[in-house]
Amino acid sequence: MIKFGTGGWRAVIADDFTKANLQLLTQGACNYMTKEGFPGAEVCVGYDRRFLSKEAAHWLCEVLVANGFKPYVVARSSPTPLIMFYVEKHALPFGFMVTASHNPAIYNGVKVFTYGGRDADREVTSAIEKEIEGITEKDVKWMDYDKAVAEGKIIEGNPMNDYIDSILDAINVDAIKKANLRVALDPMYGVSQTSLSMILQTCRCDLAVIHDRHDTLFGGKLPAPNEDTMGPLQALVLDRYHCDLGLATDGDADRLGVIDDEGKFVHPNKLLVLLYYYLVKYRGWSGPCVRNNSTTHLLDRVAAGLGQKCYEVNVGFKWVSAKMTETGAILGGESSGGLAVKGHISGKDGIYAAALMVEMLAVTGKKLSQLYRDICEEFGEPFSAEADFRMTQERKEEIQKLLFADKKSPAFAKPIDRISLEDGCKVYFKDDSWVICRFSGTEPLLRMAAEAASKEEAQELVDTWKQFLEL
Repeated sequence: MIKFGTGGWRAVIADDFTKANLQLLTQGACNYMTKEGFPGAEVCVGYDRRFLSKEAAHWLCEVLVANGFKPYVVARSSPTPLIMFYVEKHALPFGFMVTASHNPAIYNGVKVFTYGGRDADREVTSAIEKEIEGITEKDVKWMDYDKAVAEGKIIEGNPMNDYIDSILDAINVDAIKKANLRVALDPMYGVSQTSLSMILQTCRCDLAVIHDRHDTLFGGKLPAPNEDTMGPLQALVLDRYHCDLGLATDGDADRLGVIDDEGKFVHPNKLLVLLYYYLVKYRGWSGPCVRNNSTTHLLDRVAAGLGQKCYEVNVGFKWVSAKMTETGAILGGESSGGLAVKGHISGKDGIYAAALMVEMLAVTGKKLSQLYRDICEEFGEPFSAEADFRMTQERKEEIQKLLFADKKSPAFAKPIDRISLEDGCKVYFKDDSWVICRFSGTEPLLRMAAEAASKEEAQELVDTWKQFLEL
């Protein structure tokens, strides 16, 4: 069964991620696009460095072209933001990216984008799922990829230069050149090595790069820039190269991870706060920000202190980008490392975010660690705790019944302001601390996150949930 989650369709390679299922997905998408009034439209297709990604992109195109569509294929492994950029710039109705983002190496999948380069919303993906349910492999139309290329029905190209130029135009290149910053980069064996290296070198950064070769196993680790995977970058920043900043992107480069000048992992919660503070206070921008329900409330306090507003939405970047469009927000993001900035693409972009981080250091003249301390001195410092638990389907259904049908939750030791069941179970306390328990939309995981005035209190909130669910 093909089901889209918060980040597209993802499945285990050779289990559900197969040629047959990819063809069914594409045929369903073709049927949907035709019914929506886009027969024969140009559609952008890209792929990352995962196992079978290039082949899967070709299989996808074979179905598209057989159904009368005109695939424009980015003919090398590329960042997801590049595909979104091309869809937006050329006003295409749809785009497809073969990737499983930050998932383990055994996964692959497909992200769907709609007009404006936005992540397809639930209405679109549900409609595609319905089309898929009504067809079989016998209904799939396809045409040989090489033949279609030879006949000019599939166009191969590489719009990377336009994408890189758009980022260079959006940042203060002159300020970065004058700052003489030393930067370490870890693409995590993914697709940012060319674009981000070129941007940083154009800005005359002294650059050191690790993990830039093509490895479909991602060095045996998750291609996710988190505290557990960024040890090698930390060593490069602190011990070997003494950098001002360490940058890492996930497998398809739509998420960012950072090591600061002290060699410490900078949680994505802090990155959102830092960049929003910088855009308003130093760039002089004005406008609200958007975060999901698992992201720090410090962003709310910073926004309020700067005379702005912060909006909360469900997990899934499509909700963030939709709210940004609705409210005119200048920044939106998630605690998983994805963020978007007004004036760039309508989705998350780890490459642009990385360039903006470098600009922030150059313009302020401050170390990253000092910038965050300045913010905490003004708005207070929250502390967080997190935990993930792998779930069987049976156990997931038990917990879902307990939380959402029976509406049970733990007995906490402090006053509760309210409880939301809109996306997971989030408990808001009267002292502005909070804890959430929700199922991942992309992996078989139960995720917990909490924020409080101390590390111990945040951990206690998570532990209370663990004990209640007997985990």
